[in-house]
Amino acid sequence: MGAFVALLRAVNVGGTGKLPMTELKAMCEEVGLAAVRTYIASGNVVFTSRKSEAAIKSALEKRLHAYAGAPIGVLVRSAAEMAKVLADNPFPKAAPNRTVAIFLDKTPPADALAALRGRKDEEISLGRREIYVHYGDGMGTSKLVIPAAKTGTARNMNTIATLTKMAAEL
Repeated sequence: MGAFVALLRAVNVGGTGKLPMTELKAMCEEVGLAAVRTYIASGNVVFTSRKSEAAIKSALEKRLHAYAGAPIGVLVRSAAEMAKVLADNPFPKAAPNRTVAIFLDKTPPADALAALRGRKDEEISLGRREIYVHYGDGMGTSKLVIPAAKTGTARNMNTIATLTKMAAEL
């Protein structure tokens, strides 16, 4: 049985995609996930499963679509992959609440950095299936647009550290 983290896109952010975490936990259990725990109300779940990453993603997306009546993207990482995302943070000295990993389903395209728009003082680095961004002045004032991140979901390093710890405890 492997430990995993699932990250939902656009849930409980800015008044959109309302999903109570008790409902999310129940849906995860309905699709056969075990030891399910949620973390903060923005679509973060840790659990164990014998299923593959692809099977977990498919099952959760299908169940969430039935619940919401619209697609909700899910990004899945094993506990080991989540720990690697945290360890590979290219901006370890930067404030963890101003540094994010944008999780993607695939490797970022080679031209991801060339396609950026609105860049000011942000530092950006490509990972294996992530794009790391350090927002020097904070995300709230940033005008940065990353086309390659359109279908991804971001979590700051504090959240990633907590999810990594939670997954390691399973």
